[in-house]
Amino acid sequence: MANALKYGDKIHLQNAYNDYKGGYLDTNGHASASGAKYGVSTAGSPTRGQGTGTWEILSASGKTAGTPVTSGDLIQLRNLYGGDGGYLDTNGHASSAQKQAGALYDVLTSTAKERAAGSGTGNWHIFARTSSPADGTVRAGDIVHLWNAYAGNGGFLETNGNGAATGQYEVCTNAYFNRAEDVADWKIHLA
Repeated sequence: MANALKYGDKIHLQNAYNDYKGGYLDTNGHASASGAKYGVSTAGSPTRGQGTGTWEILSASGKTAGTPVTSGDLIQLRNLYGGDGGYLDTNGHASSAQKQAGALYDVLTSTAKERAAGSGTGNWHIFARTSSPADGTVRAGDIVHLWNAYAGNGGFLETNGNGAATGQYEVCTNAYFNRAEDVADWKIHLA
């Protein structure tokens, strides 16, 4: 299972917008929302700051470290900024401008795996577009969609709008899996 993504692996997620110029998923600045830790946007480099663009992939359904990740699995992503940058999480509504393009929720990191216990805010289904061989396993280099499990339909992780001063693009979830040119496509790179 060459290049198979396994639970416990550390990864970078590169957004495919504008021919992969959408940046790398990154923590950036403190967040003020209840239960939140850091803001999330994209950055031009996976190493903007030490660990800001590095995410550890964890199972949200009890699969053990070292087990291969399968397309459709329920996962959690833990950021490694400062050793613990929090868990990728939906928290609050998307901005008014983002909502005009189908956006649902803002994306931040949370101090807890499940900021709102049992709600799914920190759980994401990972869906690979395809892989080689086509055995259901997700691999480094694959393009994936990340669908949030909040309230049964938290939307697809995407870039939407210009980021903060040090960020490239804002990140939110959207009801549509690809509302515009590859904004919800993320390429996996091993860190």
